[in-house]
Amino acid sequence: MRVIDKKAQEHYLKRLSQIKNGAEIANPFETPDERKAIIERAKKDPAFFCEYFYPHYASAKASWFHVRLAKAVLKNKKIRRLVRWGRGLAKSVWCNVIIPQYLWINGESVYMVIVGNNLDKAEILLSDVQAEFESNPRLIRYFGDQVLQGSWAEGDFRTKDGRFIGKALGMGQSPRGLRIAAQRPNYIVCDDLEDQDTVKNPKRQDKVIEWIEGDLLKTMDGDTRRYLHPNNDPWPRSIQNQLQKRHPNWELDEVCAYNEETFEPAWPDKYDANYYREQEDDGAITARAEYNHKKLVKGKVFTDDLFQWGKRPRFNQFRYIVGFWDVAYSGANDYNAVKVWGLHGLNFWNLKAFVRQCKMAEAIRFMYHYQATLPPSVIIHWRVEEQFWNDPLKQALKDVEREFKKPLNIVISPKPRLKKFDRLMSQHPYYQNSRIYFDEAEFANNDMQEGINQQKGIEPGYNTPDDSPDADQQAVEYLSKFVVYEGEKRNEVTSVRKKRNNRM
Repeated sequence: MRVIDKKAQEHYLKRLSQIKNGAEIANPFETPDERKAIIERAKKDPAFFCEYFYPHYASAKASWFHVRLAKAVLKNKKIRRLVRWGRGLAKSVWCNVIIPQYLWINGESVYMVIVGNNLDKAEILLSDVQAEFESNPRLIRYFGDQVLQGSWAEGDFRTKDGRFIGKALGMGQSPRGLRIAAQRPNYIVCDDLEDQDTVKNPKRQDKVIEWIEGDLLKTMDGDTRRYLHPNNDPWPRSIQNQLQKRHPNWELDEVCAYNEETFEPAWPDKYDANYYREQEDDGAITARAEYNHKKLVKGKVFTDDLFQWGKRPRFNQFRYIVGFWDVAYSGANDYNAVKVWGLHGLNFWNLKAFVRQCKMAEAIRFMYHYQATLPPSVIIHWRVEEQFWNDPLKQALKDVEREFKKPLNIVISPKPRLKKFDRLMSQHPYYQNSRIYFDEAEFANNDMQEGINQQKGIEPGYNTPDDSPDADQQAVEYLSKFVVYEGEKRNEVTSVRKKRNNRM
């Protein structure tokens, strides 16, 4: 027996034991009417169905997002939903076990295909729902014994009533021939496909996406064609978020595990008020990546240790403040990046960030709003590269100017002559020499973190977004013209004194 086979068998036997011990008969003396009432309530109430029939899973009450997903899947027979819940929010349990059996108790015929990162993982995932049919005493009591001898294999089973079929499939494995008589798959779950290899290999990700679109989904040809894709998403590029970009009409079910300011959990019946605070104590960046989908990038050139956070000097202590806008016209693929930088002594401070896939007007509004928060004596010199200065941008500026009833006073910046990669890499010495700082008050800001992640992605051969690093580079390059070194500072002071004496 292979090691993986042994592990799968051990997992299955453990699950059988948990089910038998956890789901005892609640009331062995109930009347037929009471039994019928239980069934009818379970059909209508996903939370009750989970808590009554799966006490071994339901260590906490089902949350609103669990119920929302179950009801949405039952209602929509052609649903396409990307289930992006934070780590520990029971994505797999609901998508792989509870929801397909919830469909089944509501009278549907379910041909479920669970796709895992490989076939072995898929078989382990499928064994969880198979074990419920085999050993859950409440499920058996209310809906009958469903073990069909001869059709109860690992990774491939049918229930006795013929209304539930389970099949395991490895990622990329040919799904052709998945048919039993006239029945074809009608409920597919791609569960946790990402791993450390795929996140480093965009070509492999694209190949998997094409396989999902071209092979896997095409196995469903009836009136019922449900597809769920559960995964948390801490990566800048993943199979899930690329499917989101390619299919904007698909539904995104995103739930962050906690509020980053109050640490209030999204599932308070499961996690107490201090749980996520303690997770952040062990590492805030990794906690927010795993639980709240904040992109986690480990740079090879711009590494974590180069990013310094500090208490921002007072605004009137900066020698010069510039806001540089890297423009994206539609915001569908690129980011509108507005980065505000200040020069303080010899150091460059990233004061504020706007890095979003949005229309130009939103970026312009950000500039107006941010400028309004500053003291009247503080001036931001807004700049935009001349190659973007065209009719669509001018029109967007005019439209927003009408809203605020005053001009933005943005200056056109000459187009850089150097190649972009050379320009972006030119910032590395500033980071190495500890001349780049980030305002610690902006640490939790999504736009600031998106910009930093884009910066970390800059390395030879990169294919990640670079809109924010481009804005950073041009802002810092512009500020560098105003740096005054010690000798120049003395000459500057002497010159000012001479001017004062001449006036006297």
